[in-house]
Formats: sequence, structure tokens, C-alpha cells
Amino acid sequence: MTAPVRPDAAPGLQPRLGWDALLVLGVAQILGAGVYVLIGTAASLYAGPAVTVSFLIAGLACLLVGLCYAELASSVPESGSAYSYCKSTMGIGPAWTLGWLLFLEFSVAASLLAVGFSGYLASLLVDLRIALPAAVSTPAIVLQPTGEGGSLAVSGHLNLVAAGAALGAGAVVALGVSRSSLANAVLVAVKVLVLVGFIVAGATAVDPANWSPFLPPNEGGFTYGWEGVARAAALLFFAFLGFETVSTAAAETRNPQRDVPIGILGSLAICATLYVAAAIVLTGLVPFRDLDVPDPIALAVDRIGWPQFAVVIKIGALAGLASVLLANAFGHSRVCYAMARDGLLPDLFARLHPTRNSPWIANLLLATLAAVNAALLPISVMADLISFGVAFMFAIVAIALIRMRSLPIGRPGRFRVPLGGVRIGGIWFGVVPVAAIVLSFAMTLPVALDIAQQARDGDLLPIALLGGYAVLGALLYRFYGRDRALRRSA
Repeated sequence: MTAPVRPDAAPGLQPRLGWDALLVLGVAQILGAGVYVLIGTAASLYAGPAVTVSFLIAGLACLLVGLCYAELASSVPESGSAYSYCKSTMGIGPAWTLGWLLFLEFSVAASLLAVGFSGYLASLLVDLRIALPAAVSTPAIVLQPTGEGGSLAVSGHLNLVAAGAALGAGAVVALGVSRSSLANAVLVAVKVLVLVGFIVAGATAVDPANWSPFLPPNEGGFTYGWEGVARAAALLFFAFLGFETVSTAAAETRNPQRDVPIGILGSLAICATLYVAAAIVLTGLVPFRDLDVPDPIALAVDRIGWPQFAVVIKIGALAGLASVLLANAFGHSRVCYAMARDGLLPDLFARLHPTRNSPWIANLLLATLAAVNAALLPISVMADLISFGVAFMFAIVAIALIRMRSLPIGRPGRFRVPLGGVRIGGIWFGVVPVAAIVLSFAMTLPVALDIAQQARDGDLLPIALLGGYAVLGALLYRFYGRDRALRRSA
């Protein structure tokens, strides 16, 4: 039986989800790229075995932001997540900025996840004595090692396997929320069991010598030392982003004031625990300098020497990445749905399927964009783009909470961030949102310095992509979205 529509529910999106479905959605989105893809890059290039500390720093920053999200979702239970919170508290201009950052986050995340999926599939097929041709499993732009770390080069290939993974996830979510939620539940169960199996089995085969030195001495720039730990934490910020997807489903939740905070904070706690445990085992199995690969868990299980277990783990990794792709596609389409209803994006992003009740055109268009990026870009470039954009996005969310409490805007929710705060000149400065702002901007510093260094070394692609995206967003808002949004809100 279909649940009754809440008065504040978005037209067409029905409130069918409970806290358990949101918890699954959060774990589905969080538990993926961080442990299956980025952990290797973070350990090998930046932090060494101290990548566990980087996970804790990134997790703390995301916990503070997650508390802000939980209160906002409890008070403003609308589709669109941070975009809707920002619109309700600061107006349409800042909301567009945040929505455009969200668009970057979800789009590039889908591409990065698809590239990781391609890497694990290739590793699994090697175990089955099948080799994927490099022409269909290598991005057009690759990072080539050099004496100074690496430089970008054109490979002449296209990662069509990753592109297919991105398109497939978009197609599944286009079928509707109930179908994708069922698929997520199955995939989440598989990947959690397999990851726990890796942690337990791997713990019996670790070599403690691989943990020494736990914090390698700095070798210049952000290569090891505490500088590297900070750089790895900024990279792994992305690993916890799934909690944000939970809030995108607020308009489809039966009791958002209670269920959304449970989904956000519960999924963060579960995944942080698994991340730290997996990082300890991974760096104990493989010397950290060998982990700069797209499939670090696959590399680690091969070192254990159990071929059949390695196949199982790789299948679990594929299930994990598939579940994150589905959750990411769900969240991206819901943000675009909310922005299109306000006039900031074309109306086709808000068009629902007549029987499946999903924004199916948006899902397919967004999946196509992610597929193009996955075919072209390497993981290193995509990870930096996400980390930089998301840090600014999280700071804006914390500012939105401060403004909501100061005015106040919206209706009081059941959830309140802890620790309180003080009022200065009528503005409420909460301990949690202020700390979230400070940590979020601190996370941008290592990434910004690294991108600037790459530009000085001649690799202009990351800064060109960020600059071009910012200019495109400003032009779209000024000449398309602003006037349409103002007319609809009049």
C-alpha cells in the first residue's frame, strides 16, 4: 500500500522510505571508492601507513558537516539536499552556487567510481584468464610516472568499460526508486560481508614490517610526513560523501525529522569503522609504495595467496562499487530535479516517468555525461576536482545552518547539533558548524597548493577544468537560470 503524501513532499515523489532504507542508501554510497580505489593512492603517494590517521581526520570533518546536514534535513525535509537548504536560508543565488558544486560532485564521482569498477573487473578477468584490451579499459588521458612524481599524457585509448558501468547505473535508477533501493540492499549486504571477510582474513597474514615507519619522513611537498597526512585526508574527504545522498531523499522519506539523521549519522559511523580497519590490514599486507593502483584491495588479496578467496573479494568489490554508482545516480538526479523545478535547469530534468515515477530523462542524461568523463579522465584528476569542490560545498552547508538558526528559517526539527554556541550581534555561532567551516576550508588548502604546483609544472588540465566549470556555471546562472528562477518564485 502506498504511503500518504506528506504536505511538504515534492509533487510526484512519494514518501516510501524509512530509516533502514536510508541507512542502506548511505552505506551504499559511502562504502565504495574510498576503500576500494582511493585508499591506495592516498597511502602510496601521500601518507604511507598513516593513511589511517588521514581517514580519521576526514571522518571527523565529515561528522561535523553530517551533523549540520542532519539538522537541516530535519527542519527542511525537501528533495535537493544541500541545494534546498541553501535556497531556504540564503536565497536563489547562493543556492545555484551550491547546486552547481553538487552537480560537479555527483558527476565526477560517478566517473571515478566507474573507472574503479573497470579496474576491479579487469583484475577479476585476469584471474579467469581473460584479458581486457588496453584500448577499451584505459582512459584517454593518463598519469605517467616521472622523476618529479608524474605528468599527464594522451594514451590514444578510451575506457569504454568504465563508460558502460556509468551508463548501466543510470539506466537502473531510471527504473524507479523502489527497484534501485532493492538492488542497493542486495549489493550493500554483499560488499559489507566481503569487506569484513577481507579484514578478518587479511589480519592473519599481515607483515608488521610494512607498518614501519608508520609516518614516513617527508620527501618534499606533500609526499609523506604530516604534510602528506593532510593531503591524503583532503583526498579521502570524498570517501565519506555518501551521507549527503541520504539527505537528497528527504522528500521521499516517511518521517524525515527522525529517519534522515539516523541515516546520515548511522552510515557515517559504520563506514568510518570499516575504513580504518581496512586501511590497517591493507598497509600491513602490501608495502605502501606499491599501492598506487586502481584496485588496491585486489592487489592485497593476491598477496594473501588464496586464489579462490581473491576472486570472491574482487566480486565483492565490484558489488560495492556498483552499489555506490546506483546511490550516486539517485542523489544526482534528485538534486537536478529540485533545481529544474526552480527554473535553474531545463524542465526535462524534472520530468517524471508516467508509470515508474522517476526522473528518468535526468538519470540517462547525467549517466551519459559521467560515461564521457570516465572514458577520458584518470582517477588522480577526478579525485582532486571532487575534493576541491566538495570542501567549498560543505562550508556553505554549515553557513546555511548558522543562518537558519539565526533568523530562524523553516520549522524546528527533532534533531539539533550538539555543543550549542553563542549569539553575537543576533547571529548564532554554533560550535559544530563553525568547526565544520574551519575544517572544510583547511581541506581545500593541500589540494589547492598541489593543483597550483601542477600548473607551474605544466599540467594545466586540473586548473583548466575547475576554472572552466566555474565560468560555465556563472554564465548559465546569469543568462539562463536567474531570470527563470525569479519568475517562478514571484
